[in-house]
Parts: sequence; C-alpha cells; structure tokens
Amino acid sequence: MCEMISGGVCAAQGFRAAGLHVGVKTHNVNKKDVALIVSDAPCAAAAMFTKNVVQAAPIHVTRAHLAAGRVRAVIANSGNANACAPHGEENAERMCAAAASALGCAPEEVLVASTGVIGQTLKVDVIEKGVPELFGLLERSDGASDAAAHAIMTTDTVKKECAGEVIIGGKTVRIGGIAKGSGMIHPNMGTMLCFLTTDCAISQEMLQEALGEVVRLTFNRISVDGDTSTNDTCCILANGLAGNPEITSRGEAYVDFVMKLHEVCYHLARQMAKDGEGAKHLITCTVRGARSEEQAETISKSVISSTLTKAAIFGCDANWGRVLCAMGYSGEKFDPERVDVTFGSEAGEILVCQNGRGLDFDEDMAKKILTEDEVEIEIRMAEGDESCTCWGCDITYDYIKINGDYRT
Repeated sequence: MCEMISGGVCAAQGFRAAGLHVGVKTHNVNKKDVALIVSDAPCAAAAMFTKNVVQAAPIHVTRAHLAAGRVRAVIANSGNANACAPHGEENAERMCAAAASALGCAPEEVLVASTGVIGQTLKVDVIEKGVPELFGLLERSDGASDAAAHAIMTTDTVKKECAGEVIIGGKTVRIGGIAKGSGMIHPNMGTMLCFLTTDCAISQEMLQEALGEVVRLTFNRISVDGDTSTNDTCCILANGLAGNPEITSRGEAYVDFVMKLHEVCYHLARQMAKDGEGAKHLITCTVRGARSEEQAETISKSVISSTLTKAAIFGCDANWGRVLCAMGYSGEKFDPERVDVTFGSEAGEILVCQNGRGLDFDEDMAKKILTEDEVEIEIRMAEGDESCTCWGCDITYDYIKINGDYRT
C-alpha cells in the first residue's frame, strides 16, 4: 500500500527505545523480556483495549494513567501477563514507578502492558532491578526499536515493526510502531500488544478518534484462533516535535494523518495474521458486492475464523463448501445462489463456485494455487456495491503443540 521507512518506534523525532532480558522469562536468558519506549517531550496519548470482560492489571493501570493527562513512556514485559494474578495492580504500578524514577517523571506519565502466561505472580523485583540498565540502553536507532520489538514477543516467530512518513502542514510527520501477536488473536479490538509513536502535533481527542478509526479497519479485521486475550492493548503517543500546526479537528491534515496511521497499522496487522501460531499460510478474504460494509465485514470475519476453512487451506484443499458454510452461519442474510467464490495466489486464480454451485475446476491447478504461502479467497455476492477485506491464517498441527503445554 505504501513505501515504508526504517526506524520502527524510533522513526519519529524524540523517541527512544530499548529491550533487555531481566529475568521474567527464566527458560531462555537470550530472549529479551522487558521493553521501554520513551519520548523526550510530553505526549498526547490514546489507547484501545480488549473487550474481554476479564482484563489484566496493566490495562486498569494504563486506563487510569491516560486519564491523568500527558504521557512520557511505555514499559512492557513478556513472559507473564500479570492477569488474574496476585498483587496485579500493585505490580503494574511498581513497573511504572521504576520507569518513572529512571526517567525523572511522575509514575502517572508511564503506561504499562504485559503479555504471557495468565494467573502467575509477576516477578516485578527483577524488572525493577533491570530498569536502570534498560534505561541506559535507550537509543534512537533501528537497533533500539528492534530490541523493543523482540522484548514483547511470546510465541511470535518474527518481530512486527513498521514506520512511515507524510507531509502535514509543510512538515514531515513520522509514525512508527511495534507489535506482538501470534496466538489468542480474534477481531475484538485486535488481540495483541501494539505501541505506536508519532511526532505529529495532534490533540488527545483527535488522536483517540484517529486510533479508533484505524483499529476498526486493521487490527479488528484479523483472526488467528478465535480467542480474545485478557491483555490486548494498542496505544499511540504523539509528542508534537514535527512542528506541524496542531490537529484539533477533522480536516485535510487529520485525513492525511489517519491515512498514514492506517498504512502502518495495516502492515502490522498483516504481519500478525501471517505469524499465527504454527501457521503456514496467510489468508486474505475479500467480500465484494455486499449491501453494506458491515455485512461484508461480518461475512469475511466468519470465513477467516472458520476452523474447517483454515484446515482446508493448510491441506491445500480447495474445499469451497466450507467457505459458504462459514458465510451461512455469520448471522448475515444473503442469497446463497448469487455467490461466487474464487481462490487465488501468486500462482494464479481459479473460480470454484458460481451462483452457489460447484464447478468442474482443475483440482491440480487449485492445489498449486493453495500451496503458496499467501492465499486469497474472493467472494462475490451481487447484492450491492460494498466490500471488506479481513486477514487470517491456516491452522496446523503445530498450533496444538504450541498451546498444549504453553503454561508448563
């Protein structure tokens, strides 16, 4: 969709980052487990969180700190979710206090997030001991963003990082982000941790509005396994150091900012869907010809969330009946006899269903198409002019292996 730049969360002016192993993860000392992102100037901040009723302690603490006003930093750990855990809020506050002490700001100016195993007491003492060293590693560099991105990974096999720039008010504005997400991914806010930074001057109200718009169109349209986590957090910090006229209302500047933010989050969302636990295929499902965007989105989400469809893609089996089945239980009304289904990839495309009925298609060609690591399912409904694209992945034997003993 766009040409990205390097830098991740350090691409924007005035942001530094670091990642370090402090001992939250005990099984591998080579895996970083705490990340710190710091702005040289106070930031407007906005966030969105999981819709799961069971919410981790860091979410409660971050909500309260956002309400207090300006933000200077984010601290996050992997290896322990600090959810449903003894002393949860106290330990989340201690993480913020440790970061604030090193930075020289109030604890309320620090946001906090955690990811990992649920229900176990967080070893906050090793985080507190490690923060001074972590603070000393802060840099504005590609390597610093890379370290922070690795520090928030759990079962992820690759880091998720992206950045872009746009001219707003005659000034170059940059937006960067890192994210983690591989399992417990389902469209319901966007199941993951995501930290976004920008040097754009924008009010907190417009920043929250922009984030809400973009999350709906990106992170809310991915699914790996149908599970919505207790810890989902997507936050953005804006320090205004780009020097553009502050965005305080909708207009051309706001639209330009939202478009670039969307591009960054689009890339991060696709990275998460592609790196689903044990996944071999990224699945892109586009519904066209719907009565409304909402109808198209509901149907597309149903298809990418279908366990049977995901299993068929893993087996490179053009079982289009599972696509129609998933459409049928989506809750949306439509005429099945006006539905066409096409499978596609870099190897080509093939129409497998027309007007709700199967075709005599080339099975060998279909298998060749589905063998590619990125597969597209295109659904045409002939009911209207609206469309929507969502992203998911196949389900493999490795998914069970990864989650069968995740805690132990």
